[in-house]
Amino acid sequence: MKKYLDFPSRYRQVPIIDFSHESGRVSEGFDAVVETLSKLTGTIVVETYPGVDMSQLESMLRIAYPDHHWLNVETFAFDRATLDARFADYLTDDRVFGVMCPLTVNDLYPASAQTDIIQVLKECKRPTVLYGFGAAHFIKADVLVYVELHRWAIQQKYRQKTYANWQGEDHTEDLLKKYKRGFFIEWRIADKHKQTLIEKVDVYVDTSTAATPRAIAGDLWREALRLTTQRPFRLVPYFDPGVWGGQWMKEVCGLDRAARNYAWAFDGVPEENHLRFKFRGGVIDTPAINVVFAQPVALLGDHVHARFGKEFPIRFDFLDTMGGGNLSLQVHPFTEYIKDTFGMAYTQDESYYILDAGAEGTVWLGLKTGVDQAHLVADLHAAQRGEKPFPAEAYVNVYPAKKHDHISIPAGTIHCSGKDVMVLEISATPYIFTFKMWDWGRLGLDGLPRPIHLDHALKNIDWSRDSAWVEKHLLNPFTTLHETPQTIIERTGLHPTRQFIETHRHTSTEAVDHETHGSVNMLNLVEGVEATVSSMTDAFEPFIVHYAETFIIPAALTHYRITPSGPSHGQAITTIKAFVRR
Repeated sequence: MKKYLDFPSRYRQVPIIDFSHESGRVSEGFDAVVETLSKLTGTIVVETYPGVDMSQLESMLRIAYPDHHWLNVETFAFDRATLDARFADYLTDDRVFGVMCPLTVNDLYPASAQTDIIQVLKECKRPTVLYGFGAAHFIKADVLVYVELHRWAIQQKYRQKTYANWQGEDHTEDLLKKYKRGFFIEWRIADKHKQTLIEKVDVYVDTSTAATPRAIAGDLWREALRLTTQRPFRLVPYFDPGVWGGQWMKEVCGLDRAARNYAWAFDGVPEENHLRFKFRGGVIDTPAINVVFAQPVALLGDHVHARFGKEFPIRFDFLDTMGGGNLSLQVHPFTEYIKDTFGMAYTQDESYYILDAGAEGTVWLGLKTGVDQAHLVADLHAAQRGEKPFPAEAYVNVYPAKKHDHISIPAGTIHCSGKDVMVLEISATPYIFTFKMWDWGRLGLDGLPRPIHLDHALKNIDWSRDSAWVEKHLLNPFTTLHETPQTIIERTGLHPTRQFIETHRHTSTEAVDHETHGSVNMLNLVEGVEATVSSMTDAFEPFIVHYAETFIIPAALTHYRITPSGPSHGQAITTIKAFVRR
């Protein structure tokens, strides 16, 4: 098997943020969580995130509160058919794309629901535990328990056919449609609702690992979210195979060598990734987006929060085609198109930072000069009808890719990574809005044709981005900002007039001082075995990062230092840093 590293992998698949010195502890396991719940008194409301195993929760409640009446508020909600009708404009008929849903939890229930629930509580002769998605919307709790699981755990339930979306029964429904309903409907509504509850939670319950639920006091959970913004930290990544997937991440990230491939990984996407907190007695997993919701200014910075609200606008992910195949030929929507069509406020401008490349590594980027637009469109339609393969090489530029290249890809630019390339993709966050134009005639891992969105794509091609424009503006746009015999700092990667993310590359054999520029910073160690992130004022403990690890510096830190350490001491290391420019 081909080797991609000349040193042992140190990549941490499950980074932990240690709060074991804090007072308070985790209740770990079914029995321990039940014991924690059993100590609560008064009017108890148990709020749940869509995807929580309701049968497991009900078992806990029946043991914890044997003398209570248990009332599931979800029985008062609209049925699935009514919800489908209400959601129709946001779900659409497409397998992949919907419209960002502006509804709230109140729209999931009839107007009479609150009156009906209160009447049941009045008539009940026993204390009542109110539980389910939306429970906290209906009555004021003496004690609020919040039960959730992170996004990756929900996706696994979709795949294992153990969950069929909220109020759904068909566990075998198309995976893409289940994810679409979650992404565009359920998670939008649930996240809005959760933001109103964070400061009220008395007990937080993590059910991401179904066999081992865990509970912690709400004030300790909130304190952990606050303290996370006072230090560098990493998200817990996840990895997935794909039809074009490669072999690089297996070695570099220490993954299963027997797996067919790993195509992509999310290593820096707070909406999708989660955090693992360590306390006395165990760990708690919590969606990373909770830090954004609870501490938006400290994490994002004032000007980023003012522009984006409680959203994390930068994304780092991996695309591995080393020993694999081309990605689909694709384009991302213009800002006005994504706003008008899908309800998103900004689009997916991006760049490819090349972590590694084989001898045949390539990037497809922009149109060849002199391309006949009508012929290209006709050939795409013919390929979609299955009449002939699309002759991509006749229309799209193909450039050789080498390690540490940086390719800017503003929305509207036809592009894809070719085979034998390892990409660190740096982009704005709306990652789902990729319009595939041609997928080389392949089927997905599920044996079905991969969705092509030619109608969307053809409305979002900037036809002026030909060979000359691409080579002038998008290929390795490096500008030296500072240089000494030991250090070079460069601006690189994203188009300065078309993209809000700025990227700087730092290469040095010695300590380099950084500032956050008033924005959250996201970085990756793209060269070198190890580096140490430290505070010039001892504001946080030194933080170790390893090759290919993505890490976050909250805006509140303002300044920090990165130094080659461990095996890299005295050697050159390179980081790529992204932040939102003012």
